[in-house]
Amino acid sequence: MIVEINPEIISFEKKFQFLCRHPYHNHSRGCPNYGKKVGCPPDQPLIDKIFDFQRKIHLIYTEFDLAAHAKKMRALHLDWSEHQIYCVLYWQPKARQFQRQEEEKAMLKFNLDYICRSPEAHGVNVTELMEQIGVILEWPPRNITRLVSLGGWKIK
Repeated sequence: MIVEINPEIISFEKKFQFLCRHPYHNHSRGCPNYGKKVGCPPDQPLIDKIFDFQRKIHLIYTEFDLAAHAKKMRALHLDWSEHQIYCVLYWQPKARQFQRQEEEKAMLKFNLDYICRSPEAHGVNVTELMEQIGVILEWPPRNITRLVSLGGWKIK
């Protein structure tokens, strides 16, 4: 889905970059890429330093049927734990492929010059932004998971 939005509805602050530090399974200090991988916080600029906020921004998202994927994994791997069944390593590549296809459509249709694939890394409160367009994100996802990008024009 591609939704044209006014930049003023985008809630962003430095504090949202620290969501990457939220603990999760086997990662008590959050994402191991934080502060190490290129493109990851905390050294990323906020979103208003990337996009021209005088122009519309395009919210690009895709939905992946995680429940169907989990059902398939349960049938294929009877000895797997719940964590293994829902592990991002097994569903995220396919979901990202769908997302990239939607991003390409947006680039062509609106003549965008930049896609931000990690809005959170630039301080965007993605959960709140999705609520603004009537989409509630499930945390942690168990039924439908969504990948979210922003498209627009870079500041010149």
